[in-house]
Amino acid sequence: MSSETRWIRVTQCENIPLREGRAVEIAGKELAIFNLGERFLAIENRCPHRGGPLADGIVSGNLVVCPLHSWRVCLDDGAVVKPAEERACVSTYPTRVEGGVVCVQIPAEERDAPALVSSGNLGGDAE
Repeated sequence: MSSETRWIRVTQCENIPLREGRAVEIAGKELAIFNLGERFLAIENRCPHRGGPLADGIVSGNLVVCPLHSWRVCLDDGAVVKPAEERACVSTYPTRVEGGVVCVQIPAEERDAPALVSSGNLGGDAE
């Protein structure tokens, strides 16, 4: 099995407002992509508590607050930071910007999955 990864072009940077997140489906996974100004971060779009949509949460620093029960998830590493006693986390995905387009890296074990990008509320397709 190859250790190659795939970079998927998701959307133009301006389609994700500053300090907000947007949901996107890539290779059968629903991700949340956040614009922190100087960088974009992508995490699994499912709070480990009750499955709340993290893309709809409030961004505070490098944290997102789940809109359902106010759990706080670190956008850098996916760890739940509040409640502090929880040892849960969500998956994170590397991002980069190429020519004004946000790209997300898909891990090698998912490389043969369909590269479907469902941009829903992102205002258009980057491909």
